[in-house]
Amino acid sequence: MALPEPSSSTAALVTGASSGIGVDLARELAGRGHNVVLVARRVDPMEALAAELREAHGVRAEVLAADLIDPEAVAALPERVAALGLDVNILINNAGYGSAGQFVDLDGRSESDMVRLNCETVVALSHAYAPGMVQRESGAILIVASSAGIQPIPGQATYAASKAFALSFAEALHTELSHLGVAVTALCPGPIDTEFAQRAGLTDAFASLPSFVRVSSPDCAKTAINALASNRRMAVPGMAIKASVVSSRYTPHAILLPMLKRFYPA
Repeated sequence: MALPEPSSSTAALVTGASSGIGVDLARELAGRGHNVVLVARRVDPMEALAAELREAHGVRAEVLAADLIDPEAVAALPERVAALGLDVNILINNAGYGSAGQFVDLDGRSESDMVRLNCETVVALSHAYAPGMVQRESGAILIVASSAGIQPIPGQATYAASKAFALSFAEALHTELSHLGVAVTALCPGPIDTEFAQRAGLTDAFASLPSFVRVSSPDCAKTAINALASNRRMAVPGMAIKASVVSSRYTPHAILLPMLKRFYPA
């Protein structure tokens, strides 16, 4: 199975396309000839990216501002994309954020919004586009989960749980849709130098990690799209994180959780 062939009437919809991995996922797809529809709250970074992609690759790059925490904005998005005259044949569910700290000390509204964005929006957009892909027997969905979703993480309780949902959802969809011509891959990156770490309050923790643990955003994006093109169930960029994921999956939580608590903020 490969990615759908690019055409003048189709596009990859990339959420969270104003920074971080979302930017590089859009670059990777445009570099392979796909039109892109960029979606995020911040317009200016997306406009700059769209101009870059048009000039570099000759593709159509459209920008749609939307707050994907808002269910009404999510529900309106497919119609807005259709108004551009484009059919979405690749869906990149990338929008999301994290937090760090003791759950009782964190902002409750922000924690709830995180679940809405990291989980509910992924389900809503996948359901908006997967049926059409099945009908065409062609399509691809990337769901950006995280290596944090492999196990519970004290100090990132909500974020890890939300990414566990994303991973479980992606793996189930992969099994349901692969034989129908639709590729589904869960991307499970580890530490990456992006705005995510700043927003999550993990800048110092990530900086303290050895360089071989971290993966660049462009390398992560390339790994993700290659995996999606091969319809791999899960993609984990970087050998160190792959080893960590395997270890986390098979280490009893009674042993693992105290170890994680020492790394994450208290």
